[in-house]
Amino acid sequence: MHFEIERKFRVKGDFRPFATSSSHIQQGYIASGNGRTVRVRIRDDKGYLTIKGPGGSDGLKRYEFEKEIPLADAQDLMLICEPGVIDKVRYLVPVGQHTFEVDVFAGDNEGLIMAEVELGAENESFERPDWLGEEVTGDRRFYNSHMRQYPYKMWGE
Repeated sequence: MHFEIERKFRVKGDFRPFATSSSHIQQGYIASGNGRTVRVRIRDDKGYLTIKGPGGSDGLKRYEFEKEIPLADAQDLMLICEPGVIDKVRYLVPVGQHTFEVDVFAGDNEGLIMAEVELGAENESFERPDWLGEEVTGDRRFYNSHMRQYPYKMWGE
């Protein structure tokens, strides 16, 4: 089985000087509910289909299956997605032995900046850069599938 182990954080400082690349991502959800999602993603000029299973109560580890698909297929699948599209720019930021994926959201989630780090084990240590803020691992408000329905602009923070 394929599992991802990741921790999520809000971003409080300027990470951009440390980024090595960026890409534009749009993603929609063909189906979502009960912690399970079927997602279609367009990342620059490539398409992906991803299935995610429910995670543990701490939100740290969950099943993930992802396959690259032709861009034209991804564009077609976006047309049948549930309402609400996630639009963001993802920056890759190496820190120590890990690479953080930092997402700067646009559209209805504009103003939100999140960082994720994938780990090899649930208790794996990693270096915390100064720009990393509050940990939100397991907080379902910060799941992309949730933000598509309840965007950041509605939170009233």
